[in-house]
Amino acid sequence: MSRIYFDYNATAPLRPEAREAFVQALDVGNASSVHQEGRAARALIESARVTIAAALGTRTDLVVFVSGATEAANMALRPQTSSKSYDLLLIGGGEHPCVTAGHGFPPDRAEIVALDAQGRLNLEILRQRLAHRQPMLALQAVNNETGVIQPVAEAAEMVHAAGGLLVCDAVQAFGRVDCCFAATGADLIFLSSHKLGGPKGAGALAFARRELLPKVGLIRGGGQERGFRGGTENPAAIAGFKAAVVAAANDRSAEARRLGELRDFLQVGVLEIAPEAAIFGKEAARVGNTLAFALPGLSAETLVAAFDVEGVALSSGSACSSGKVTPSPVLASMGVSAEFSRSALRISLGLMTRKEEVVRFLEILARLRERMRRRLGDQA
Repeated sequence: MSRIYFDYNATAPLRPEAREAFVQALDVGNASSVHQEGRAARALIESARVTIAAALGTRTDLVVFVSGATEAANMALRPQTSSKSYDLLLIGGGEHPCVTAGHGFPPDRAEIVALDAQGRLNLEILRQRLAHRQPMLALQAVNNETGVIQPVAEAAEMVHAAGGLLVCDAVQAFGRVDCCFAATGADLIFLSSHKLGGPKGAGALAFARRELLPKVGLIRGGGQERGFRGGTENPAAIAGFKAAVVAAANDRSAEARRLGELRDFLQVGVLEIAPEAAIFGKEAARVGNTLAFALPGLSAETLVAAFDVEGVALSSGSACSSGKVTPSPVLASMGVSAEFSRSALRISLGLMTRKEEVVRFLEILARLRERMRRRLGDQA
């Protein structure tokens, strides 16, 4: 039987529209050249810039193309903007490693703001941290492990009242919830192409206002991207990125409903098979494609490998850290014990997911759970 892909939050399969745009742009010239081939490449890039600026609700000259979310976070989370310095970085307890490890603040000037038990940023703790400070806050729109929608607009209002700045990782949000500047109140937003079904190696960092642009680029060289990001642009990846942005925006409402129904069906099935299962973020608003749960007493590492043998691709957390045996920092910030979090699995659905795959997954889950519980009983 064909394999079941339940790891869209790690990367989404390439959308047909993105594949076509990518292939068509493979042979264009260098966008810095002034001849016809160079102008064709430049036109592709600037067309994509217009599309992404419109999707996020900002000006085209405030969108910088980068290689992905990691580079965007490294560029955005630095103490100095063009007009102001920040001496403190507050980091939401559920942030991706590209934020927690990629920022440019000294270690003693970066603090984690914990999540509540449902995986939302604890706004009361944020309020306490903001007292008499003007920090930068890094906050996801949607958590990549639990799918919990974060209170970005509320946090932005609090941060702005304190004279601070909010940087929003919208990687898991775009195409699932409204995450434009007007909806989030964010000052900076970044996206990653491959999470939307575009090519890997492309992303965007967008600014709400010109004075937020950095004084110098993270990558210095030939002055591309108006000096903010040196290096020859990748027109093919950017063209595919644009196509994925358009398709994801057009599909958003219908896909949110469809995937939400599939996720709810899946959640009910998991609890019927394993009543002892814990659903992370169950009482919080979540995007419809993500289900994070734990099967107490069973190893997620073993389960992920067993599912792979059975033809199912899923994850035990962030794709950037799921290969490690350390407990999830996201779940730890929610107050989940290290032992419990080692039993956590993440299922993330997407454009190609069908109900028959969910049904088949539940059959495999029931079989694997019984097999592992029987082995544990034999070892006792």
